[in-house]
Amino acid sequence: MARTRGAGPSGLPTLRRSGAVTELLFLYECQTLDPTQLRPVAERLGLTVQAASHTYRQLAQGGLLEVRDGHYRPTVRGIDHLHAALDELREDVAARLARLHVIRSTRAVAAERLRPGEAVSLELSGGILTARRGSAGPSRGRTATAGASGELVEVVGLEGIVPIEPATVTVVPLAPSDRADPSLPRRLRQLVRASGSALVAAEGLEAYHALRSAGARPVLRFAVAESSRAASKVGVPSVVVVAQEALPHLLAAFSGPDPPPLQVRALPTRRSGRGRPR
Repeated sequence: MARTRGAGPSGLPTLRRSGAVTELLFLYECQTLDPTQLRPVAERLGLTVQAASHTYRQLAQGGLLEVRDGHYRPTVRGIDHLHAALDELREDVAARLARLHVIRSTRAVAAERLRPGEAVSLELSGGILTARRGSAGPSRGRTATAGASGELVEVVGLEGIVPIEPATVTVVPLAPSDRADPSLPRRLRQLVRASGSALVAAEGLEAYHALRSAGARPVLRFAVAESSRAASKVGVPSVVVVAQEALPHLLAAFSGPDPPPLQVRALPTRRSGRGRPR
């Protein structure tokens, strides 16, 4: 019955086994109450004496509990099991709570002039949390501070969740023929204009040099996969330019859990100006 720490499921999943909670509580009561009879333990746990007797037998058969000097006491093995199980439960619960971000207040950019105490709806616009007057949105609150359009305001009393649709990361490989094409700067400028408010990034020196030579707006060149993934999570699309021979390495960086929506597209053609899916 005793389990080696780290073997098999740990933490909350172990409590799904029938009787697991009762056994842990029974061990705890016997360690802290030091009972001479089972009735006090049964009463504290809401069990019948018969059920308490059955639990005692189960624990005794597992070498976790014994009667010592007229008292029901955990064995050394039982105390070790109790401490290990409670430690694992504590760690598991703490880890789960850390992933539950309960936010009661936040800051947002005012989409219009807002007064203190005004009901607002929150939304993501270009990856930026924005507050608008009204309470019809899926995430709502009220302003604690005033702010003109474009200023930060404090929003309290939050309710609901801001819906976030992951944005697409568009990867554009540069073939050797593209890099030798005199019209490459124009084609890259066309690509950047068509991307709108997307994050523009370059994987590798050749891609970065090509984008800078085209006079593109600020180009991200470090931690490209990580930054594009983070932008996707807040609804901001990305366009990543990469030399064709480095494409497999870049795509591998997007593997793993929870990858962003990803597509590989060619540069705009010389005549039509439209990308064609690959």
